[in-house]
Amino acid sequence: MRIAIIGIGAMGCLFGARLAPWADVLMVGTWPEGVAALRERGITLVDAEGEHIVPVQAISDRGGFESRPYELALILVKSYQTVRVAEQAAALLAPDGLALTLQNGLGNREALVARLGVERVAQGVTAQGATLLGPGRVYHAGEGPTYLGVTTGTFDRLEAVAALFRRAGFETHLTEDIAGLAWGKLVVNAAINPLTALLRVPNGALLEDEDARMLMEAAARETAAVAQAQGIALPFADPAARAREVAARTASNRSSMLQDVLRGGPTEIEAISGAVVCEGRRLGVPTPINETLWHLVRALGASQSAQAGGRKVWMS
Repeated sequence: MRIAIIGIGAMGCLFGARLAPWADVLMVGTWPEGVAALRERGITLVDAEGEHIVPVQAISDRGGFESRPYELALILVKSYQTVRVAEQAAALLAPDGLALTLQNGLGNREALVARLGVERVAQGVTAQGATLLGPGRVYHAGEGPTYLGVTTGTFDRLEAVAALFRRAGFETHLTEDIAGLAWGKLVVNAAINPLTALLRVPNGALLEDEDARMLMEAAARETAAVAQAQGIALPFADPAARAREVAARTASNRSSMLQDVLRGGPTEIEAISGAVVCEGRRLGVPTPINETLWHLVRALGASQSAQAGGRKVWMS
């Protein structure tokens, strides 16, 4: 299978390193240092067994690369870049090729569908954990299942993708209820990511402080209430308990939003807390904790940008 992985941050490099031995993989990114590192050294994957170097092809755009179309575009950029990369996916994909988003937050699938059409887009959810250590260098922080949302029109193509993912060592399942799983992940992301970014602590620290734990649990409950107002069944009964469970299981991990803040880059707060607030307003569901976290992370980002003279850091 020919796969274009759009995004060369932590998740892009993790999936690229694991898939490259089993497929024809092209890494696509806009981060110059990252693209250069991938071209020169390949992906360095660091895990419990040590370091592994996996050669890959990498481009910063489609220019200069042979144009044989790709069967799969795996979208692993930050949510605020989805509209832009939808154009890249359209240029890279075969007419019957599929764009698969495994991104955080809401709105990514819709942005891809607007450009590619509903039959050429699939949404998935992954619990894989990864931390970017440097250009082209990624630490596999934790295993977790990946779910791919199937429809009648995408089943055959996603069945082939799932088989490939399994060969690459990813536990992968097909499901017809991706909305419930996506909102289940959003509950956890909304509870953990903003707080870890604001407090600059790993996930487990939220369990060690009573105030942080209470805020985490409240954000989880609010997000779950918004999902339930839409008739979406979550994959767990107690959202607060689920947030605590994930924070404990990933205690030493730095959330993706914390990683963004530490490198001075933009965050996905709009697609996480912001999306919860907007959906809550539409449905008449109060979300005061999510709204406060949304504004605080936005303010933090504006402050960091001002201190850096407006310079943006991109890693995708």
